[in-house]
Amino acid sequence: MRVSAKSDYALRALIEITQRWVADDPSVVSAEELSRAQGIPHGFLQGILADLRRAGVLSSQRGQSGGWRLAVDPNDISVADVMRAVDGPIVSISGVRPESVSYNEHAVVLQRVWIAARASLRDVLENTTLIDLAKNKLPAGVERRSKDEDAWQARVPGS
Repeated sequence: MRVSAKSDYALRALIEITQRWVADDPSVVSAEELSRAQGIPHGFLQGILADLRRAGVLSSQRGQSGGWRLAVDPNDISVADVMRAVDGPIVSISGVRPESVSYNEHAVVLQRVWIAARASLRDVLENTTLIDLAKNKLPAGVERRSKDEDAWQARVPGS
């Protein structure tokens, strides 16, 4: 799986904003502050924040003291929700969702592989919320997977 810079940056910015929500800090956060805190290019971040606003994840406040805040409870926003908001479907094959891809009789088995891979990704990404990330406390199943030593090992073709 490849995680785009957009998804990575969106989640990093949302962790910053969610940590304020956790601390009961009602202030908005400027894009400049988010950019600085996470080392995200400002221009790229602006587009990502706009995507998150259009998806209903963030709201914006204009003006001199303007900025961004969560539009909904971060307990209700999953990592998958954020990734879909900025990048579209979690799994696609050449831009087509796995249930819609078609193969000849020799390769049709691949569709089931892509569906199974999507289900595994959903198990992690849909069950991890912004609150989990902001509090640095992953759901038990995700934490267990992240502690598996084999999960940390890079694999290259032929190994």
